[in-house]
Amino acid sequence: MGTPPHVSRKSSEAAESYDNCTGFTSSLPATIASQGTWCLNKDVSTSMTSGDAITINTNNVTLDCNHFKIGGLAAGTGTVTNGVRAASRFNATVRNCNIRGFYRGVYLNAGGGHLVENSSFDGNTLYGIYVISSNSTIRNNLVIDTGGSTASTSLAAGIFAAFGVDIINNTVNGVAPTGTDTSAIGINTDFNGSGSISGNRVRGLAPTGAGVPYGIYTTNTGRSIIRDNDVQGPGPGVAGSLGIRCFTNEGTVLDNAIAGFQTGIANCFTGSNVVNSN
Repeated sequence: MGTPPHVSRKSSEAAESYDNCTGFTSSLPATIASQGTWCLNKDVSTSMTSGDAITINTNNVTLDCNHFKIGGLAAGTGTVTNGVRAASRFNATVRNCNIRGFYRGVYLNAGGGHLVENSSFDGNTLYGIYVISSNSTIRNNLVIDTGGSTASTSLAAGIFAAFGVDIINNTVNGVAPTGTDTSAIGINTDFNGSGSISGNRVRGLAPTGAGVPYGIYTTNTGRSIIRDNDVQGPGPGVAGSLGIRCFTNEGTVLDNAIAGFQTGIANCFTGSNVVNSN
């Protein structure tokens, strides 16, 4: 199979730590069109205001950034560019990346079996991580300072997931949307009954006007499992603020620590949680 556009093959002199790399993403935009592990060995950035900075266009691809940056800040707050996108693909892995300044940092939709791990998402304007693909996992990521989009002012969320995604051991710190009365959501799921939300930390929610801070918010989901999360709100004086919200009481909430919301838990079957109303 040929080399994808804007991606160069590994040289024989490559560092030992890159020995498992099929090739390198060296400039943006890039399309990965053959299976294997594709790597970064330097920071890459773009000022494009729409489209996808990196497109995963086949199954069974790992994008390993080796802790280098994929940057989109130059496009400004009106960007609708995604940092990394895979549509109707299977088994995409995004790891060890620092993804900054995009509309969605990672956008994986349809297909399934994806993994987003050990990455930092900083200053993305609408969502840090957006995965709507079954049997997928989002784990061990840092999602900070999400929000500020002038292209969409309806909300901002650190992590959004749907259709069976496990969300495990992530930190979401700082969600600040634009708009007049706009809500800030730490972790938001939809139709995610076959996924769980566990071991996460959510804090720094800053809605605008009459908007509401939601720590963990589920919709259209029955038997969700939400446990062992630390969820911190801006204080109980914010009207409507809600720590954890289940869609129905089929959702089980257990062993969470929740503080700084007007309502700690809503619509859930609850176990041994700690809710501090202060």
